[in-house]
Amino acid sequence: MEITTQQIKELREATGAGVLDCRKALVSHEGNFDKAAAFLREKGLAAAAKKEGRETKEGLVELYSHGGGRVGVMVEVNCETDFVARTEQFKTFAHDLALHIAASAPRFVDVANIPAELIESMQAADRKQALAEGKPERVVDRIVQGRMDKFYQEVCLLRQPFVKNEDLTVAELLKQTIATIGENIVVRRFARWELGEAV
Repeated sequence: MEITTQQIKELREATGAGVLDCRKALVSHEGNFDKAAAFLREKGLAAAAKKEGRETKEGLVELYSHGGGRVGVMVEVNCETDFVARTEQFKTFAHDLALHIAASAPRFVDVANIPAELIESMQAADRKQALAEGKPERVVDRIVQGRMDKFYQEVCLLRQPFVKNEDLTVAELLKQTIATIGENIVVRRFARWELGEAV
């Protein structure tokens, strides 16, 4: 089967993979766009997983102001090299993160950043509430875990559905960006201010 340059271009735009990888994926999947795209995404996410743990000392601090100055966000996003930090794709990712933080108001980057005392007190409160509702002891742990998972999704940046595409979590967007850029990327920290909020 002949693979056209248009097919390769469309697959490249959809996945961010290189031209050669797109061609190979289309050939091996007999021109089936969906199967080739799924294969490249899987391959890219596997490559992204291998990059985790690599040192990230470069990057940028993105500043974002929303609603005529009513909400302000500062987010530090790190990568491995200064070269990547200057690319349009990396800058766009950092900007999209800042926009997401402004819109969704997360409190922590991920679960590891939540103070242990807060997690313990919430688990204790959820357990007490479940027992007060008359739930059987054998299911209380699952109920508590379910409520904690919901809490994590609400307050952790990486667990939230991405504001520009709710089919993706921010963590999945991060992995896709790592796969496309080819370097480890870490969301180091952020701050969000809203006019008139209690200090």
